[in-house]
Amino acid sequence: MNIVFLTIGRMNNIEDHTIYSDLLREFRNNGHNIYVVSANEKRSGGKTEIIDENGVHILRVKIGNITKCGLIEKGISTLKIEGQFIRAIKKYFKDVKFDLVMYSTPPITFAKVVKFIKKRDNAKSYLLLKDIFPQNAIDIGMLTKSGVKGFIYRFFRKKEKDLYAFSDKIGCMSQANCEYILKNNPEIDASKVEVCPNSIQVQDLRLNKSGTLAMRKKYDLPVDKKILVYGGNLGKPQGIPFLIDCLKSQEKNDKAFFLIIGSGTEFGKLESYFEENKPQNMKLMKSLPKSDYDKMVAACDVGMIFLDHRFTIPNFPSRLLAYMQAGVPVLACTDPNTDVGQVIEQGGFGWWCESNDVAAFDRCVNIAANLSEDGYRVMQNNALGYLKDNYSVENAYNVIMSGVER
Repeated sequence: MNIVFLTIGRMNNIEDHTIYSDLLREFRNNGHNIYVVSANEKRSGGKTEIIDENGVHILRVKIGNITKCGLIEKGISTLKIEGQFIRAIKKYFKDVKFDLVMYSTPPITFAKVVKFIKKRDNAKSYLLLKDIFPQNAIDIGMLTKSGVKGFIYRFFRKKEKDLYAFSDKIGCMSQANCEYILKNNPEIDASKVEVCPNSIQVQDLRLNKSGTLAMRKKYDLPVDKKILVYGGNLGKPQGIPFLIDCLKSQEKNDKAFFLIIGSGTEFGKLESYFEENKPQNMKLMKSLPKSDYDKMVAACDVGMIFLDHRFTIPNFPSRLLAYMQAGVPVLACTDPNTDVGQVIEQGGFGWWCESNDVAAFDRCVNIAANLSEDGYRVMQNNALGYLKDNYSVENAYNVIMSGVER
């Protein structure tokens, strides 16, 4: 099959270990011809170019800035993407007949591109639903359903419905996602909605004792405390005010150390908290090299997930997989609508509490900090076992191919 994948992310190397690169390699390794249409932002000096890399054809399309820019610039650039992608496909892939077009959210503005490829090539289409927009923006107050922002909401809501309509299959990250989509979009045929979760090429990234000690010494972290790490985006979806309240409650905990690694629109709030309070059992870092980040997570004892309590959509953060392959138990603090906490607890590799309950967070931290070595080892094995059984790219590949064939 000739398969094209649409993404607004810049795909630098098909051999990178990301949820999309891993999945596309699985398709390539099963004998399919893979084409990628990705974005090349203006700020990167982007130009439209095509490269062939290890059997994958990557078309990078010059677009405006959609990250690290103002809302107006981002909005204008996002609206232009459909036309830019269609023109690039017509020029560079005019002689390729695609059998399958795959794409993910965000963004939801690929509907016209999908429609164009389906009509031109009689292709099947598969949506990897990673983000439910614009409702997520409503939940955290970035959009409203009335006024000027209401107009913007209704515009993108129509785009969302168009994308669902043009998709032959919709792969959701969890069962809660499936139920949410069908409940709030009753016009969708239930037979085209299925669970196709985030997936990776499973690696055992656990460190031995000497490796753990080396990483902790390299970054001046304690070797005699349980380290709880959060790594990833630090924006409005993560509910940073609640995270700060949780950190404040732990300032005198002499058994636990908290490491926060990331960047985002709310990083400044955390930075201010650290500068003003100077907590002795915590550290804030903006970034780490990818190779060191993976090792750092494995050198910690617990990985943390935070989601704003206002969410009505069932998010399922991909960073869960990074924690699992590092073999660390997971503490999830989320809204009650996502089922990520249920998965973690039923899988036997962590704990969950609501992200408006600091006392519940304290109780979970206390359990984690006092976990025995045997108990920790059981959770490690459970995390890796659950990852292999449920979130491998082999599983995702089989789900997608079965869905397309049906």
